[in-house]
Amino acid sequence: MGSDQRDITIIGGGPTGLFAAFYGGMRGASTRVVDSLPELGGQLTALYPEKYIFDVGGFPRVLAKDLSAELVKQAMQFEPEVVLDEEVARVVRQDDETFLLEGRTGEYRTKTLVVAGGKGAFEPRKLEAPGYDELLGKGVHYAVKDPDWYRDKRVVIVGGGDSALDWVLELKDRARSVTLVHRRDRFRAHEHSVELMWEAEKAGQVDVRAFHEVKEIHGSDWVEGCEIFDNRSDEETYLEADVVLTFLGFKPDLGPIKEWGLEIEKNRIVVNHLMETNIPGIYGAGDIVDYDGKLDLIATGFAEAAIAVNNAVHFVDPKARVNPGHSTNLKVFQDK
Repeated sequence: MGSDQRDITIIGGGPTGLFAAFYGGMRGASTRVVDSLPELGGQLTALYPEKYIFDVGGFPRVLAKDLSAELVKQAMQFEPEVVLDEEVARVVRQDDETFLLEGRTGEYRTKTLVVAGGKGAFEPRKLEAPGYDELLGKGVHYAVKDPDWYRDKRVVIVGGGDSALDWVLELKDRARSVTLVHRRDRFRAHEHSVELMWEAEKAGQVDVRAFHEVKEIHGSDWVEGCEIFDNRSDEETYLEADVVLTFLGFKPDLGPIKEWGLEIEKNRIVVNHLMETNIPGIYGAGDIVDYDGKLDLIATGFAEAAIAVNNAVHFVDPKARVNPGHSTNLKVFQDK
C-alpha cells in the first residue's frame, strides 16, 4: 500500500492529524496517516489517557482516551490508509505533482503533505539517578495508562507539575501508599490541585516530601524502593516502593522533520494564515506550527487542520472550492 499515491498524507496521528484525516475524507480526497507511535491518538493515548480535558467544544469534560477513540472513529469512516510505527526520514519532490516520503520501513507517494506531528517526537526527561535506566519499564514509568494497575501498590511520584499532582490525587484512593518527591516546596501545577494535595497530606492520604530528590532507585528485576535525600541537609531516607513514576516533562524534538527543508523557528514550523509552509504543497497544523497569535490548544488544532486540508484539496485540484460549506449540506453525509 505504501507505493500507492494519495492526495494528502498526514504526518501525525494525534487529535489534529485525526481531524485532518476526517476532513480530507469529507472533501473526497484520498488520505494517509503516518505516525511513529504504535497506535493512533498521539499524546492523548500515549501520555495521559486517564486525564480529563475540559476545553474541547461539545464536551463539558472528556477523558483523553475517550476523546481519542471518538476522533479515531470520526476519521476512520472515510477509510484512510494508516501507517503506524513509521518515521519519515526524507521528503523528496519527484515532480510538480508528487512528493516521495522515505520512511524507515517503506516509501509513500503523495500530492500534498499536512504535518501535524504535535510537538514532534517527544522524549521524556530522564531522572538522573542510578537505577532509572536499568528499571525503566520494570516499575519505573513516565506515564500512566491504567490507574487500576496501581491498586494496592506503593507508589513514589517524582515531579512538581500538573501531571505529577494529577496522578497523586488520582492514585491516592487506589494505591497502598503515595509519596510525592519534589526538589522544592513550590509547585508548577494548577492552584486548586496544589490545595487538594495539601489537604490530602493533612488527612494522611499522601506523603509529600518537599525539598527532596531521588538519589538512587533500587531493585533487580523490578523496583523495590528508592533512596531520597533532603537537598538542604543531605539527610537520606529509604522508601519502599513498587513503582516510581517520573513526571519531569518532555523534550520536544522535530527529529527528521528538521531536514525536510521547511522554515523552522524555535523548534516549530513556520506557516502563514493558510497553514502553508515555505514549500508549496506542504502544510502544517497543530502544536508543531507557529504564526502570529498562535495558541496551543486542541480546539485550535482542529481549526488549523480544516484550513490546511481545504487548501491542500484546492492545491491538488484548483477547481475545487477552498470553502466546502457546512457539513450538513454535503452530499457525502447524505449518501451515508
